Amino acid sequence: MLILADVLEALTNSRPAGATAVITEAAVDSRQVIPGGMFVALPGERVDGHEYVADAFARGASFALVQQDAPGSFRTLNLLAAPEASAPAETFAPPLCLRVENSLTALQQIARFWRRKLELKVIGITGSVGKSTTKEAVAEVLNTRYHTLKSPGNLNNEIGLPLTMLKLGPVYERAGLEMGFYVPGEIAFLCEIALPQIGVVTNIGTVHAERAGSQEAIFHGKSELVQALPADGVAILNYDDTWVRQMAGLTKARVFFYGLDPAADLWADEVEGMGLDGIRFVLHYCRETLHVHLPMIGQHSVHTALRAAAVGLADDLTWEEILDGLHMGQTQLRLTAVRAANGALVLDDTYNASPESTLAALNLLAELEGRKVAVLGDMLELGPYEQQGHEMVGMRAAQVAERLVTVGSRGHMIAAAARRAGLRSNKVAEFESTEEAIPHLRKSLTGKDVVLVKGSHGVRMDRIVTALEVIE
Repeated sequence: MLILADVLEALTNSRPAGATAVITEAAVDSRQVIPGGMFVALPGERVDGHEYVADAFARGASFALVQQDAPGSFRTLNLLAAPEASAPAETFAPPLCLRVENSLTALQQIARFWRRKLELKVIGITGSVGKSTTKEAVAEVLNTRYHTLKSPGNLNNEIGLPLTMLKLGPVYERAGLEMGFYVPGEIAFLCEIALPQIGVVTNIGTVHAERAGSQEAIFHGKSELVQALPADGVAILNYDDTWVRQMAGLTKARVFFYGLDPAADLWADEVEGMGLDGIRFVLHYCRETLHVHLPMIGQHSVHTALRAAAVGLADDLTWEEILDGLHMGQTQLRLTAVRAANGALVLDDTYNASPESTLAALNLLAELEGRKVAVLGDMLELGPYEQQGHEMVGMRAAQVAERLVTVGSRGHMIAAAARRAGLRSNKVAEFESTEEAIPHLRKSLTGKDVVLVKGSHGVRMDRIVTALEVIE
């Protein structure tokens, strides 16, 4: 377990004998501090974490990592100079501020140091779509044999990943970590902290193209994971994605392909979507064939299952362990089915949206019984792929949905493409905001409808789901 002496050694190369206080975990939000934790005060454009040091201590934090004085009178240990190794224990008694030059850099430095003290295997997971569900499935599989930590939520950046690393202790044998990409070098930096031995790449889509610039730029950014793997590691790559397949030539690690193509090392066919009852498919690996029925929603989930199974095989798990793990939990965390007040079945997939994930959600809608209604909002951060992405979604919506409702300025592209693809104009409704769409949906939906609600988080499509569940 992480103790203060580890933090001091990571930051100053000094390990005072009296610095024995245990640090339970770290947090950058004072509301998430737990007793014995370390609060990391980060200065920001709108909020300065130093303003919340007092709140963190009130909630039980033992230490606060700061780069400037915080409001209030708190004992402070200046780590710009190494503390004496023989300093008395009371020098390090909590609550205590630890003064550093840069609190974020210090957090990352501590995480890097702590990772190297632990004997465990790290699985890094990246890709444009499916990172979180893959992480959940991988953790479920590995937990059948190993005590496994998974990164909470989407803590997958230069702040979130180090926070996750500080949750680790000797009890953990495996860690499944998401790695997000926004700028070149980011995943390489995260890998330098986490030292993954297994890397999983889901796909290369258009999400974040606004910041990255192009799919080629996203490819180079995501490929930093496989380039960082050691020679005795394993790169688990999606054979069905031509961009990801090219990464095989960029890694020293052993390449393990998964997909729906028999050329992959692990592949599936006879995929059957059973709506909310899950999926069926046949797995093929070497000379083995397995008939599988899993509680995962949508045919696209077969790729999630293949990734988790591939990690299990790369880590020498048995098929019994792998399948037990895949059956054990609900890995479709981003999509939930709820009943509207009028009885309509609402598929809540409002966490976020990209063309790839929205097409997958529409494919699930196509599997379900009832009048199909697609309520689709803007997809953000697509950059040069904005029009193409929205039009692709509109064309597929015309094939699947009997009614289409769009929300946001970009939603007009979805609606126009749906009309061109054959959906009659009287079956399409367009709104600028969720507030405008809600009255229309309350009036037009029936108990026989199955309704997909999806859009980027910034459009707040979740408000539609909440409103439909409430009886006025």
